[in-house]
Amino acid sequence: MKELIQQLKDLQAKLQDLRSWLNIDQKKQEALELEEQVSAPGFWDDNETARAVAKKLDGIKELIGKYGHLDKEVADSLAVAETAYKEEDHSLVQDLEANVEFLNKELASFELVVFLSDKYDANNAIITIHAGAGGVDAQDWAQLLQNMYIKHSASRGWKSDIIQVSRGEEAGLKSVTLEISGQYAYGYLQHETGVHRLVRLSPFDADHARHTSFAYVEVLPVIEQGEVEISEADLKIDTYKSSGPGGQSVNTTDSAVRITHKPSGITVSVQSERSQLQNKEQAMKILAAKLEKFQSVKAEEERQRLRGEFTENAWGHQIRSYVLHPYKLVKDHRTSYEEQDTESVLEGKLGGFLENNLRALGEINKF
Repeated sequence: MKELIQQLKDLQAKLQDLRSWLNIDQKKQEALELEEQVSAPGFWDDNETARAVAKKLDGIKELIGKYGHLDKEVADSLAVAETAYKEEDHSLVQDLEANVEFLNKELASFELVVFLSDKYDANNAIITIHAGAGGVDAQDWAQLLQNMYIKHSASRGWKSDIIQVSRGEEAGLKSVTLEISGQYAYGYLQHETGVHRLVRLSPFDADHARHTSFAYVEVLPVIEQGEVEISEADLKIDTYKSSGPGGQSVNTTDSAVRITHKPSGITVSVQSERSQLQNKEQAMKILAAKLEKFQSVKAEEERQRLRGEFTENAWGHQIRSYVLHPYKLVKDHRTSYEEQDTESVLEGKLGGFLENNLRALGEINKF
C-alpha cells in the first residue's frame, strides 16, 4: 500500500508541475474574460472574429476541464489509499493498483494535449513532399511518403486531400501537397518537417543494387482567413494551363494559378482544381501558412542571435532513416526512437514516432 500511495503522490507532483507550466489560474481568468466577450451584444456581427474567439474559449475550457478532472481523480484515489493504509484495509489493493495504472495512462494522454497547446496545434495541416536528388528512386520515395501520411491520417479518422501534385515522368512524384483535416492534425504532424532518408534495393535498377533516396517534408498549419495579413499589392498572380505528365494539357483554360509574394519571394503554385478561383483560394491558403512560418522562423532566428545561439537550419537536416536493406529499421535521429517493423511504418503506423517527438520536443520547449 505504501508503494501505491507514493505513486499517487508522484502523479500529484507531476500535475502540480503541469499546473504551473500551463498557468491554469491565468487560463481560468482568461476564460472568464472571453465568456464576457462572447455574451456581449453584437459579438456575432463580425463572424470571422467571433468564430476565432469562440474556438479559443472552447480550447481553454477543455484544457481546464481535463486538468481539473484528472487532479480530482488523483486526489480522491490518494485519500482512499491513505485511509485504507491507516485502517490496514487490504481489500482495496487490487482496485487501487488498477486505478493507478489507469491514472498513469490518463496523465500520459493529458501530457500530449499539453504539448499540443501552441497557437496552431489544433489546426488542420498542409504537408508538402519534395523528391530529392536521385531521379525515379527519389520520386518513388516521395510517393511512398505520401501514401504513408494518407494511411496514417485515415487511421486517426482524419481526412486527406491532394491539393497540388507534380508527377514524375517514369514513376512517383516530383512533389505533392496534401491537406490533412482533423483535430490536432498540425500539432501531431508538425515535427515531420525535415529530410527523410530511404535505403533499399532499387526496384528501378536492372542490377537491383542498393540505393539511398531522399525526400524533404514540410508541414505547415492551415491558417484561418484574416489571421495573416496579406496585401494584394504585394502579390504577383500568374495563370496558366494545368498540365499532366509529359506536358499534356489537362484543361484548355488558364485554370492553374501561381502566386508570388514579392516582399518575401515566396511562390505558390496550384493546379489541382478545375476552377481558377478554387486554385487561387488553395494557393492563398498555402501562402498564408508559408508566410506565418517565414515570420516565426525570422523571429526565432533573431531571438537566437540575441542570445548568441543561432545556427542555420539547412535543407540537409536529416530527421529519420528508413532502412529496408541490408536490415530493417526505421530510426528517428532526434529522439533515437526506432522500430523494426518497417512495413507497418510505411503503411501509416507513425504513432510511436509522432508521440515521442511531441514528448521530447515538448519537454525541451517547456524550459
